[in-house]
Formats: sequence, structure tokens, C-alpha cells
Amino acid sequence: MTARLLLLTACFLAAATFVARAGGPELAPARAPLAALPVNLGGWQGFDEPRFSDEVLAVLGVDDYVNRTYHAEGELPVSLYVGFYGSQRQGDTIHSPMNCLPGAGWQPMVTQRLRLPVPGHAATLDVNHVIIQKGAERLLVLYWYQSQGRVVASEYWSKFYMVYDAIRTNRSDGALVRVVTPIVSTEPEEAADRRAAAFVQSLFPLLGRYLPS
Repeated sequence: MTARLLLLTACFLAAATFVARAGGPELAPARAPLAALPVNLGGWQGFDEPRFSDEVLAVLGVDDYVNRTYHAEGELPVSLYVGFYGSQRQGDTIHSPMNCLPGAGWQPMVTQRLRLPVPGHAATLDVNHVIIQKGAERLLVLYWYQSQGRVVASEYWSKFYMVYDAIRTNRSDGALVRVVTPIVSTEPEEAADRRAAAFVQSLFPLLGRYLPS
């Protein structure tokens, strides 16, 4: 709790400078649209889900997003959502899945952090690993926040870096990356972990083209 309060205090102190610079244009580099993310990721074949309604988009506040379900032979499906915010200065900020899931009837049953190795990335990814349940249905959710080449699991550190980067680089762009797969009784529970991890390891090396560093 003390660490969280100190972090929030630092954010508030830095916000004065952040606001002072907010009048100037942000300098985010060019990037490819998320719709161009490959539908074929290794052995995974993706299919776009229906576009979100205008009401949902107004709540999310995203500038760009992709929402797909990927399938691989012999595997249960994996759902991918990436929401990109070109600027978070005008009130449109990244929404934590943990704030939205209970409203949709999903209850978090297990919440922990996972360090996931990925090809071509020197450090392991620090991601959130959450098991959610609604009735008899259970899902595994992996998610993280990504901005300027940085990956963090903590929502609070994500906010801190948003302010820090706005001061340092005059940018507040960032993204939420979320991967979801079913947990079923016909396979060991760790199979969902393996499936989600394998998908992230295929996905992550490509994200830099669509989420600017």
C-alpha cells in the first residue's frame, strides 16, 4: 500500500509538468494500423470478430484496435484484443480489464504475475495472469500494457510511465494487449497456460510494427 501511495504521489507531482506541455502536438512516430497485424501467426490462423458498436468504442476511447480469434490445429481458440491510444491527454486512457470484467459477469478467481520468455526479446515479459469464471465457464486471461517499447503488468506503473514519457518525449501513446483462452475439463488446466504462452510468443515479436517504440 505504501509503495502504491508513493507511486501515485509521484504521478501527481509530475502531472504539473505534463499539463504544462499538453498544449503542444504529440510526436508519436509512424506505425502500421492494427488491422494489418498478420492473420497467420506461426500455426495460428486469425479471424476478425465483428466491429465494436459506436457505444462500446465511445467507452473504450481507442484510436485503433484489433479484435480477433485465432485457431490452430488441435488447439482450443485464443482471442486477441489490442487497443491503441495515440494520446491519453484528453481523458481517453487505457481501461484495465479488471475494471470491466465484473460488470460483464466474470469474477477473477486467480490473479498473479507471470514472467514469459519470448523470441528476440532479451528480458522476459512481465504480464498479468488471471483466471476468471462465470457460472461453469472459466477463461485464462493474459494482459499487459505496452508503450514506447516498454512492457509492464502494473496498471499503476503504466500510469506513471505515461506521465514520465509525456515529460521526457512529449508522447502519451500506449496500448493494452489482452489474450484469452478457455479452460476446459477435457484437458489439464496447465494446457491453457501453455496455449496462451505459445500464442504470445508468436505474437510479441511482431507488435513493434503496430505499437511504436
